Amino acid sequence: MRQLPLALPRAALKWREMRSLDDIREEYEFSEGDERYRLLIGLGAELDPMPDALKTDATKVRGCSASVWVYPMAREDGTLHFLADSNAAITKGIVSLVIAAVQDRPAAEVAETDIAAALAPFDLKNQLSSNRTQGVPNMIALIRETAARYASGQNAGSTT
Repeated sequence: MRQLPLALPRAALKWREMRSLDDIREEYEFSEGDERYRLLIGLGAELDPMPDALKTDATKVRGCSASVWVYPMAREDGTLHFLADSNAAITKGIVSLVIAAVQDRPAAEVAETDIAAALAPFDLKNQLSSNRTQGVPNMIALIRETAARYASGQNAGSTT
């Protein structure tokens, strides 16, 4: 199990309300080709900023063609809020889709969510090149495994 960096001070965190996956899907379904790419890139720009201090080996998602980092934070109400980033704009948009499926939900719910099924309507494998989507299963696994640890209380001391 990888060790995550220490939590950030609460004052440094300014969380944005993320669009729901249903809202994003509705817009995505009415878009075509390049419009879909622009939508994904725009979604990436809507992610909460991830401080460089959190972009470490411990938060890096393995198997992605671009660099991707995901950092979970447990809130006092038991929900998880994810910070994420990528060095590639389209990949950052894909990360945003993955995060939108589980953002600000209880850890146990996140651990049980079939994120791949939630993303199925986006048909990413047929919309994007395989090197853009190859890391998605690893992102999903990292998020679900982390949520399962939080839900079981293994990360109880790491809340923010």
